[in-house]
Amino acid sequence: MAVLGGIKGLVLLFGIVSQVSGSTMTVSIFTVTSKSTVLRWSKYEGALSYRVTASLRNSQVPVVFASFGQNTIMGSVNSLNPNTAYTFRVEALGSHMNMLTDAAVDGSTAPDVPTIEMASSKESQSITVEFTTVSGATSYILRAETNDGSFFSEIPVLGSPGTVTNLQPYTDYTLSVMSVNSAGRSQPSISVEAKTVLSAPQFNTSSPSNSSILVKWEPVNHAVLYSLSIIKEDLYSQSPLNTTETQVHFPDLEAGTKYCIKGNAWSPDNIPGDDFTVCQFTRSPTPQSIELVVTSTPDAGIVVSWDPAKGAEQYVAMSLTGQNCSSSSNSCILIPLSCGETNSVTVIAINQAGNSVPSYPVQIISFPCPPQPIWVEELVPGNCSVKWSAVAHAEYYTTFIKSDDGIEGMCNSTELYCRFHCHCGFSYIMSVFAHNHAGPSPPGPLLNHTTLPCCPELTTVSAASWETLMMEWSTVRGADLYETRAVDANEVILCNDTAPRCALSDLTCNSRYSIVVIPCNDVSGCNLTCSPQTHETAPCMPEITSVSQTNTSSSSVLVSWTSANTVANYTVSAIGTVGDPHVCHSNGTSCLVSNLPCGSVYEVSTIASTSAGDSMPSFTVSLETAPCCPDSLTVSHVTQAMTNVTWSPALGAQTYITSLSSPRGNAQCHTMETECVMGCITCGTNYTVSLEAISRTGHKAECTYHGFSASQCCPSGIRLYRGSNNTLIVRWRSSSALTKYTAEVTGSRTHACSPEPGSYTCTVSEIVCGQVYTVVVAPLNPDGTKAQFCNSRMYSVTCVGSNVGMG
Repeated sequence: MAVLGGIKGLVLLFGIVSQVSGSTMTVSIFTVTSKSTVLRWSKYEGALSYRVTASLRNSQVPVVFASFGQNTIMGSVNSLNPNTAYTFRVEALGSHMNMLTDAAVDGSTAPDVPTIEMASSKESQSITVEFTTVSGATSYILRAETNDGSFFSEIPVLGSPGTVTNLQPYTDYTLSVMSVNSAGRSQPSISVEAKTVLSAPQFNTSSPSNSSILVKWEPVNHAVLYSLSIIKEDLYSQSPLNTTETQVHFPDLEAGTKYCIKGNAWSPDNIPGDDFTVCQFTRSPTPQSIELVVTSTPDAGIVVSWDPAKGAEQYVAMSLTGQNCSSSSNSCILIPLSCGETNSVTVIAINQAGNSVPSYPVQIISFPCPPQPIWVEELVPGNCSVKWSAVAHAEYYTTFIKSDDGIEGMCNSTELYCRFHCHCGFSYIMSVFAHNHAGPSPPGPLLNHTTLPCCPELTTVSAASWETLMMEWSTVRGADLYETRAVDANEVILCNDTAPRCALSDLTCNSRYSIVVIPCNDVSGCNLTCSPQTHETAPCMPEITSVSQTNTSSSSVLVSWTSANTVANYTVSAIGTVGDPHVCHSNGTSCLVSNLPCGSVYEVSTIASTSAGDSMPSFTVSLETAPCCPDSLTVSHVTQAMTNVTWSPALGAQTYITSLSSPRGNAQCHTMETECVMGCITCGTNYTVSLEAISRTGHKAECTYHGFSASQCCPSGIRLYRGSNNTLIVRWRSSSALTKYTAEVTGSRTHACSPEPGSYTCTVSEIVCGQVYTVVVAPLNPDGTKAQFCNSRMYSVTCVGSNVGMG
């Protein structure tokens, strides 16, 4: 228990704790009020008590002191002056009250406690507090709380007055104020009681008519009376009204005008609550001076116009048939508008309050409907009448008539018909309009009337093919289609076309037809009074019975055929792959085609001709002439007993058989090429050369050429001997004493010698010993050329003795 001491010291024990003692001691200010300070220090080892003193700043004389036990580390120093600077010191004392150590800290007390002078509420969610200001205070804290503790709030303010917000309407609050400086806050002031005012009624307004406004609201808790006032736009005069009900009706107001309603609730204490203001327009007055005009552009409709109504933001025009249009100006168009209808239109004005009373209906009759159906009657050719049925609300009719040559006509009539002159072969487009004071009817159906077309005249008839006649004629007005008929004793051929020409196909050849062209159109039908003409078709196709060559070597072919037309002329054509065709003419049933070249393939056909045209060519018969012989043929030796025969290609030939014939034997080869190698040839023998060219179908050509003489045989027993003076002697044997030979010795250069026929020895000079020589001995052909098929031999010439070694 602390001990009282000092001038006016009051010692309070704040806490006794166990703490490890230290060799030094620290002190700090925990909290302050206007007249007290709570200090906190660290425990000092060996201390049995602590003494706390407070002296004015810059003074060593304590004005207050307090003592605490050895286990206390926090204590309060009271009886201080508000807003005063102090030096606080804590001394650690030993067993003889001697000071072991001390620690000091500077601090100040909070400002003095303010006093509330008045607390009042002018809004349902706040209370304004007026209080005295105190010296040294930098700000203040307003505290508000309810008696039941359900609400507690502290709000900082800079000075008086201050307002506590976020309160509940018509609720009692306890209020106090505290002053604040850098050191802390003072104790709360003496509290006062205050109550918030009632909340404002939430008005819902509407305008039931263009001269009244109805105001409604939900009851306000604790309210005993409501005050309302209405103010007209741009005026400042008010009309106050008190009521205990929750709705008020304001009558006799100006239409389309803005009014503002202000009101509040009163508490049982006769204190007014919050104000609430709402503005409401009255409905606009009924639009006046409604005018209706029928329009056809861009769409058929009714143009509705009216005088502007005060306060209107939008207008809507409505017809009896369900159309409507809206506008922010003083006109709009009702679309669509149907023809022949009687309608009425009303207009309403709209603003944010709602719709005005509709205007009185205004009647209107629309333009008439177009007459339909319309039709044409032509009781007498050339005199036509357009007719139609009566139309409601029509006062007169207008008929427009346009022919296909561009001429237009018009007639006005109060009757149900219109007469005009019409020509055959012309098309007319007609339309009829009905009229009244609202204007013409919409375009009705167009009537297209075409009179019977006139008969065309045939201008040309030609044979387009062997069994087809081509007709052409001049066009006629109004004809959409031409029907051409060809009739003979057995059949009727029809041709329908939109063009002024027609091809009659599949006609019977060599026949006479009666032909007529009938013009038609879709509306008036066909003109069946046109006159026919007679025409003949071309002859029938001949049939070739035979194609034959007069003999195998002949270039002429006899062609025979059959035909039913005995007055026709016939042309036979043989057409090959190249060159001009070969033809012959006849008025009988056969014809000779001559001068056909070899190696050619022809297609042979026959055509019959009369004044009506040419027949279809007969079926072709293929003709192939014998192949041509090759222009050139060459026979050359390959070896002593083998030759190579080559020849130029032969037109029309596919394979060849080549033969070499002699009394000593024959050689032959069969090939598709233009050359052939044949063996078993006897040297020194004359051969007859022949060639047979064969076509792909087996036609043959026998070809004979100049004979071929085989070269003499190569010599045998060839020997070489060394002669004197570096010479070399060559010797051989031969079976022919009339054959001349040549010997060629080739070393670093070539040495040749040719002895006279019958001599079989030849001497070659300038031979060098030690070299290798190639030796060839071959017969000479009659033209002096050497036979190329004899073999060569190699010899080495030694430098010692007379021997020559064979390589």
